[in-house]
Amino acid sequence: MIRAVAASLAGAACLGAGVLVTGSERGEARDFGQLGQTFPVIEADLLSTIEARLQRAQATGEMDRINAAFAKRVEAKVRRPVPVAGITPAAEPRAWDYDPSITLEREIRDHKGQVIAQAGQRINPLDFVSMRQSLVFVDGDDTAQVAWATKRFTELNAKIIFVNGSPIESMTARKRRFFFDQDGRLTAKFGIRHTPAVVSQAGSLLRVSETVLEPGAKS
Repeated sequence: MIRAVAASLAGAACLGAGVLVTGSERGEARDFGQLGQTFPVIEADLLSTIEARLQRAQATGEMDRINAAFAKRVEAKVRRPVPVAGITPAAEPRAWDYDPSITLEREIRDHKGQVIAQAGQRINPLDFVSMRQSLVFVDGDDTAQVAWATKRFTELNAKIIFVNGSPIESMTARKRRFFFDQDGRLTAKFGIRHTPAVVSQAGSLLRVSETVLEPGAKS
């Protein structure tokens, strides 16, 4: 029995030594020579190709035409942004409250490193600052809506925000600053579906209202 165990241990030792030897031999780098025919890399350098095409485009005037077309598209987008989808004139009045409170994802510390607000705490910005200007949303291509907004609100107490139309053209014509709801972010946030709509502060909440204008009404 003892002899059998010893034989087994000896066999295991020999196997382990063999593994170590084999592993060390495989770890050595060997030069086996050239095993087959090799070919040089003949692909053109990508950067060189691009540079050559750009130089050719510059020489033929194609680059100037591309830049001019791009600038014209950008200017057109600035002058007349993409309209906010799904916004229509109000057919019946609506009003509701919007709570601007947010839940903090992380704690907030002051300049001394002291915690002034804990993560998970719910904070209402209107408890600390007031909303001095109302937000007035209108269709900039609807002259009645624009006239209604500009007569009722000054630049001091409101920002008039287009959901359609050209703010730049209206600013030139009316000598007043207008804004645009890019990508419909504000109307989506407040749940606005119709214009004209007004967002103003009501205590610790924001009051959102959609107003119906009579056909042809401008005041």
